[in-house]
Amino acid sequence: MAFFFALLLVLLCNPLTAMEWPLPEADVVRNFGFNDGGRPVLGTVFEGAGEVLAAADGEIIFSRSQRDTASRLPSPLGAWTAIDHGDGLVSIYGRYHDEGNGRQPQAAQGMPIASAGQSGWSQGDGLYFLLYDRRERRWVNASMVISPFPSTVLPQILNIQLRSEDNSLVNSNQFLNLTQGRYAIIVNAFDTLLSPLGLRLAPHRIVSSVNGQESGTVSFETMSARDGILMVNRNGLVPALQVYAHYPAFEVGEVQLSRGQALLEIIVQDIMGNTRSAVTRMIVE
Repeated sequence: MAFFFALLLVLLCNPLTAMEWPLPEADVVRNFGFNDGGRPVLGTVFEGAGEVLAAADGEIIFSRSQRDTASRLPSPLGAWTAIDHGDGLVSIYGRYHDEGNGRQPQAAQGMPIASAGQSGWSQGDGLYFLLYDRRERRWVNASMVISPFPSTVLPQILNIQLRSEDNSLVNSNQFLNLTQGRYAIIVNAFDTLLSPLGLRLAPHRIVSSVNGQESGTVSFETMSARDGILMVNRNGLVPALQVYAHYPAFEVGEVQLSRGQALLEIIVQDIMGNTRSAVTRMIVE
C-alpha cells in the first residue's frame, strides 16, 4: 500500500487530472495479475468496440503501426502507442485497430488516439492497456491509479491444495490425512466484476495463515523486472514462476507442518475491499 499512497501523492501534486480508463464501455476480460496459462497478465484487456481515449494528458513518446516495417519481428502489442505522463509514469495502448494514423506530439485526457480493434496477439476486438513506472522499472495495476470498476460480488475460492516436497498435490478433502513435512499452499480463486459476461478475473490479494500465523501473501499491485525475470510480490519479490501455476491457481506461500491439528485460513480480497475467507482443519500424522 505504500506504493499506492506515494503514487496518489504524485498525481495530486501533478497538474494532470486523475487518470481515466481508455475504453470505459468495453468489457474487461483479463485484468492485472490474471493467470494466463502460467504467465501473469501485466495490464487490462478490454473486449469491445469504441474509440481508445488517452487516460491522461501527456507526451506521445512512441507510436507503432502494425504495418511498420522497421522491424521484421512481429510485435505482441501489434499497433500500439505510449504516452509519458511525467514522474516516470507511462501508459501503453496496444492491440488496437491499425489505422496507420500519423503520430501526434501531445495527448489530452479523453482525446481519441485509436479505435478498438485487433492487431498483434489479439484474441478479439478490443484493447490491451498497461501502466509502467519507468523510475522503479515495474508494471502498475491500473486499478491502483484509476477508479476501479464497481463490484459488489464477493471473490470466489474454488479450490485449495497443498504441494508436498515430492511435488505431489493434496486436495482439501485429503487434509485430514497429511504426513509431516513442508508444503506449498496453492489457491484457485477469482474475482468477478459486475458484468453480464461473469468472467473470472484475478483477485487483488490472497492471504494464507496457519493457526493464526501468516504463511504467505500475494498482492497484485505491481510487478517488476529484474535481470530479465518477472517478479511478483509475495512477502517480497519472487520470480513469477514460483507463484503462477500452469492452471488457474496461485502459490501463496509455504508452511512446515508437524504432527497434530492445524487450521489453514485463506482470505481473498478484491480491489473494492470485498472479502471471502475459507478455513480448513488439517490433521497431520
